[in-house]
Amino acid sequence: MNLENQVQQQTFGNLELLAKQVVEGFITGMHKSPFHGFSVEFSEHKLYNSGESTRHIDWKLFAKTEKLYTKKYEEETNLRCHIIIDNSASMHYPVVKKQSIDALNKIGFAAVAAASLLEILKRQRDAVGLSIYSDRYEYYAPEKGSDRHRKMLLNELEQLLHANSSNATETYQYLHEIAENIHRRSLIFLFTDMFQTSTDKEKLFDALRHLKYNKHEVVLFHTYDKKHEMDFDFSNAPKKFVDVETKEEINVYAENIQEKYTEAVKEYFNELKIKCLQYQIDYVPVDCNDGFATVLTSYLLSRRKFL
Repeated sequence: MNLENQVQQQTFGNLELLAKQVVEGFITGMHKSPFHGFSVEFSEHKLYNSGESTRHIDWKLFAKTEKLYTKKYEEETNLRCHIIIDNSASMHYPVVKKQSIDALNKIGFAAVAAASLLEILKRQRDAVGLSIYSDRYEYYAPEKGSDRHRKMLLNELEQLLHANSSNATETYQYLHEIAENIHRRSLIFLFTDMFQTSTDKEKLFDALRHLKYNKHEVVLFHTYDKKHEMDFDFSNAPKKFVDVETKEEINVYAENIQEKYTEAVKEYFNELKIKCLQYQIDYVPVDCNDGFATVLTSYLLSRRKFL
């Protein structure tokens, strides 16, 4: 084994461990919340019907409840999930010296959130696939449930934590391609900041609607940095703002445009929310500084709805 592979395995293991810690912390908190009834650590059960084989009866559960339940095994409980991540330049904002759980940019948040979803999907024995795009379709893996496949996806997510991107965003184009790749009904999670080089919003909404084809359940995690991208919270010194995708520049005092900027952003967020409601897409805005509970809770709610 060469040094490169050793380093790759070590860093890969760190992301896997971090994902496990995120999920364990979430489960601990969930037991104190209204969501404590969700099953995230063991197989689901169904009531035993007279005449069925007694082979799969959960006798430990019978001892606790005095009711007969049978375990629902992989072929009965598996659902198919597909995670989609926008890897364009704008997703690599804000600039951080080194990605850590306390200092993540948007792509770092998406990668750790996706790894945490992989962990919880593994516990539910659900099949999962992954697509990554920017100005090209960078990566695609179909939905599978094996441990080897999951580790391959974790390795791809690990690379996102350490990579840079200067690519523009072509979300509407590649969502169409991704939708064509997902043939069987699936639960789809999309991580994107919804910043586009194209100003044609209808093309973007058409692409989102395409994801609903074949009766997929779609969750849009609108990933953003609230302090800077929504509140425009910058010191009131003259600054040069550069669009990382188009390279356009503007010199302004933040305070002079803050009010109009925040109004425009809130209007855009609200428009996205309304469009997603219209297309029956779950719209979930997530601040990359706020942790992962919202993402994991959305998974549990969507899974319950999907099944």
